[in-house]
Amino acid sequence: MNLKPLGDRVIVKADEAEETTASGLFIASEAKEKPQSGVVLAVGAGKPDKDGNLVPVPVKVGDKVVYGKFGGQEIKVDGEDVLILRADDLYAVFE
Repeated sequence: MNLKPLGDRVIVKADEAEETTASGLFIASEAKEKPQSGVVLAVGAGKPDKDGNLVPVPVKVGDKVVYGKFGGQEIKVDGEDVLILRADDLYAVFE
């Protein structure tokens, strides 16, 4: 991927939407909920605080993250759908 996020932005590849319910029923494509987790593909350098000091983004490439349902901008890069999110839109990192 040749896309470098700026500032405190992060590029995330969203997890695939669930195809079936826990009990094995298939979910119609219109009824699938957008995933709220994914893997970090790229990270910006961070943004300056009020004193001009750079505050780095608290995630790294490869981290699995949880993000807001309506956060970010969906784009297509090299034929792949990805999200550009602000670091503030990230809620947690899976360990």
